[in-house]
Amino acid sequence: MPLHDWTRVPAGIFHAFHHRWISAVADALNGGLLPREYYALAEQQTGLFGPDVLTLQADLPLARSPRIPGGASPSGTVLMEPPAVRFTAQADSEFYCRKKSLVAVRHVSGDGVVAVIEIVSPGNKSGDRAFRAFVDKISQLLESGVHVLIVDPFPPSSRDPFGVHSAVWESLGEPPFTPPNDKPLTLAAYECDAATRAYIEPVAVGDLLPSMPLFLRPGGCVLIPLETTYDEAFQVQPERWRRVLTEGHPVA
Repeated sequence: MPLHDWTRVPAGIFHAFHHRWISAVADALNGGLLPREYYALAEQQTGLFGPDVLTLQADLPLARSPRIPGGASPSGTVLMEPPAVRFTAQADSEFYCRKKSLVAVRHVSGDGVVAVIEIVSPGNKSGDRAFRAFVDKISQLLESGVHVLIVDPFPPSSRDPFGVHSAVWESLGEPPFTPPNDKPLTLAAYECDAATRAYIEPVAVGDLLPSMPLFLRPGGCVLIPLETTYDEAFQVQPERWRRVLTEGHPVA
């Protein structure tokens, strides 16, 4: 199902969809995508420091990852190597920051957080303070060694003229990323290693969502089926709002 223009509906309607999408992603992860050493939870808040964060360097098995179209999913028995995306970047500069619902992936040894999936909501861009708090949270997660996947279905605003990923990348002391003019929305997966690497897929309203990597350790990831989980969440939304989004009528 093509990505919809969520600016056509009130923020509360996206909030309901957001909750369903987060749950669908967590269900997919727990339903076979994750190796048995991991599990996913939809959480309101995630403890970021101390024993709640776990950076894994173990030599878990890897399988070579082909380019997988949106909706397809790999076996959950092993981790995948990073797939091909349109853009990659590496942050070599250091950053020293200490530090809605998200998906947190935890490891069974101590139940520490190893990865987080954030789906951006209107509230994240509603004001300078909210946006800065969001960017700071992502930066802090990355500094703590937590891998992150950001899904931003909303167009750039005055606070993020080149998208959320560009703002995060600048917070790491790196040059801003400029998406293609015809693909203003960005999906970005961050791999925490000696340097932070970003895997970026620009998309637009009307596109099918590609599967994106979620890293569980440096060099090892699972592919998140964004398209199928998006469709699953959308199909159970109220028909009144599904029609607004699919037929393009403005809110009455």
